[in-house]
Amino acid sequence: MNSPVTSLPQPWRLIDNSKDYIDQSAFKSFAFDDMLCTLSGKKNVSSLRFWVHNQTVVLGTQDTRLAHIQDAIAFLEKQNNRVIVRNSGGLAVYLDEGVLNISLIFPGKADFSIDDGYEQMVTLIRTMFPGLLIETGEIIGSYCPGSYDLSINGRKFAGISQRRIRGGIAVQIYLCVSGSGPTRAGYIKKMYDLAVADSTPNFDYPHIQPEVMASINELTGCQYTVHDVVELAKKASHELGMNLEDTQLSPEEELLFESQLERVIDRHNRCLRS
Repeated sequence: MNSPVTSLPQPWRLIDNSKDYIDQSAFKSFAFDDMLCTLSGKKNVSSLRFWVHNQTVVLGTQDTRLAHIQDAIAFLEKQNNRVIVRNSGGLAVYLDEGVLNISLIFPGKADFSIDDGYEQMVTLIRTMFPGLLIETGEIIGSYCPGSYDLSINGRKFAGISQRRIRGGIAVQIYLCVSGSGPTRAGYIKKMYDLAVADSTPNFDYPHIQPEVMASINELTGCQYTVHDVVELAKKASHELGMNLEDTQLSPEEELLFESQLERVIDRHNRCLRS
């Protein structure tokens, strides 16, 4: 697999929303990434973006088809969690101030494989933490399980999803930096318990085992903050030859973002009505 140095356009646009988005709806982040992904396909540009949201459960489309999902949403909201339906693949995840989301967004032709997209992100994360033995592969009992779960000693601390829009590719990771992995998993477990109840789902939903989830701090004994890990990501990007440039949105891009935000919210509403 080619590294980000050789295979993707330079320079990389740097967008750090890890502070200013924390108290806003995650709708904005998914719309922002869709906007960047659309631009990537049209203008052959790459972007690196950081984002954080507090007390937010992000549902996958399949989650919304569970028989008692409204009961589960009511429970989560009573615990002061926001609940949204995302527009990329995967199942439910839990975001809070200790979870850093990183997006790698770049152009890709139809023959650019799904796995190569995931490997771009794995390369970045391993470069950020060179002293850690980070494994890939599905962790049974985790929330939003997938073949590109990232784990240390069998405990998952990150998961990756991918979205493609007209020649643009967005690879997104949630990286549990600090806080309790089992506590986050406990919310998702309770969500599924309520959403499934006595029904028989038409898909293999995850049977959560909270102890298989962890944060990087729990796994390493370190005291990283989200800011620390953002800086590690910037340093790793430099090591990989990604030339980062801070940029502001143009008026045209602002309009495209607003359009994408409307679409993300509309899709959320339609999923929860169906």
